[in-house]
Amino acid sequence: MNPEEMIPEEMNRKLVAWIREQVEGAGAKGVVLGMSGGIDSAVVAVLCKQAFPQSTLGVMMPCHSNPQDEEHARIVAEKLSIPFKVVVLDPVFDATLKVLPEDNTVIDPAFGRKASANLKPRLRMLTLYYFSNRLNYMVVGSGNRSELAIGYFTKYGDGGVDILPIGNLVKAQVRELALFLGIPQQIIDKPPSAGLWEGQTDESEMGISYAELDGYLSGQHQDGLLIDCIPIESMIKRNMHKCLVPPIPGSYR
Repeated sequence: MNPEEMIPEEMNRKLVAWIREQVEGAGAKGVVLGMSGGIDSAVVAVLCKQAFPQSTLGVMMPCHSNPQDEEHARIVAEKLSIPFKVVVLDPVFDATLKVLPEDNTVIDPAFGRKASANLKPRLRMLTLYYFSNRLNYMVVGSGNRSELAIGYFTKYGDGGVDILPIGNLVKAQVRELALFLGIPQQIIDKPPSAGLWEGQTDESEMGISYAELDGYLSGQHQDGLLIDCIPIESMIKRNMHKCLVPPIPGSYR
């Protein structure tokens, strides 16, 4: 399936069929997904609901989050009539930090902030698999091709899923599909954010725009100009381990 050659209607149909095939092939009964209030999770929610109208569960997992995110997630869930659970992770996050010792040898304060912030997606992963195990559902992730290419996700956090339906779509294609699927405009237009800390956005953390990243992935051109590949290729190399099965040593013979 080459999404670059598809119109949104065909892409929609094939992705829904793919989700259904993956879940039924695994002997699962339905799907569970985190609903963050962002465009990626909204698109995935629509696809999942189409694939499994009676066995899709959305989970909203605020963790010291912007209240607007839950509000947007509710808008999507209610529009699609998706059953959902709200699991507030604030106290779990706080309790986890309380028992973890601070390491005063941290060289860069940003490392300390990232270590704390990455607990949030990892707690969400635990929550989703709790429901997955209880219901015999598969966990559906919302990572797109742009993020997966450079490893912009938390290992064993939002990267800890069973299937990634939009993993072949760059961000621009996700927006195009969102428009076709009728995702509310305020969700499509708001700056993408993982909600790791107040004011955090994907593009500020990555240091590049999605337009630049999409341009690199589709031929390294944006408005006829060559894109600086060095920072992108550096991220790809640095985060390659996130996308691979953990390596094991070869034969000792």
